[in-house]
Amino acid sequence: MGADDKIKNAGGKLAGKGKESAGKATGDENLEAEGKADQSKADLKSAGEKAKDAFKR
Repeated sequence: MGADDKIKNAGGKLAGKGKESAGKATGDENLEAEGKADQSKADLKSAGEKAKDAFKR
C-alpha cells in the first residue's frame, strides 16, 4: 500500500470519527450514521489495499 493511500484512508477514518462525535454531541442520528459509514468505508479500502499488496508478493 502506498503512503498516499494510507494517508487518505487514515484521513477518511478520522473524518468519520469527527462526524460520528459531532452527531452524538448534537443528537443528529444521520450525521452519526454517516460518520460510522465513512469509517467503515476507510476500513474496507485499507483492507483492499492490504490484499493487493499480499498478491504482489
